[in-house]
Amino acid sequence: MAASLRVFLDSNVVLSAFFSDRGAPSRIFDVLAARLPPLHPLIGEYNLIEIERNLGKRLPEARPLVRALIEKLGFEIIPLPGLSAVSQWIPAVAPKDAPVIASAVAGKTSVLVTGDKKDLLGLEDDRLAFPILSPTVFLDSFLPRFLAAWKK
Repeated sequence: MAASLRVFLDSNVVLSAFFSDRGAPSRIFDVLAARLPPLHPLIGEYNLIEIERNLGKRLPEARPLVRALIEKLGFEIIPLPGLSAVSQWIPAVAPKDAPVIASAVAGKTSVLVTGDKKDLLGLEDDRLAFPILSPTVFLDSFLPRFLAAWKK
């Protein structure tokens, strides 16, 4: 049986799932809600702050609901990374994304799921021990292969 899959969700995936019950981000939340034993969801405190800031602009009354949902789904929240952990990822990624990568690394992430096509998807760095995948690729190919191997 394979080890657990530590799935780190970027802010944009959580926000997409929060605002729409369609599409891959929502399906990821459905899978996580099933509480399958091999899946361990992760999110960074940095990401939660970013989500709450974005909700504050559009829907401030929803901010507490995000933390409640994250807690209900059993997410492990990775603490804010230190400056040295963040700065080592600049200029490999944009400064706004360096804390996301640093948090994913600190969380011993197995896979980072993001919709950030511009800055994160396609990032290749030998220091990364995990793939960075879109929500669709994660659901359609990566997750089924992992679950099939986990059953064995």
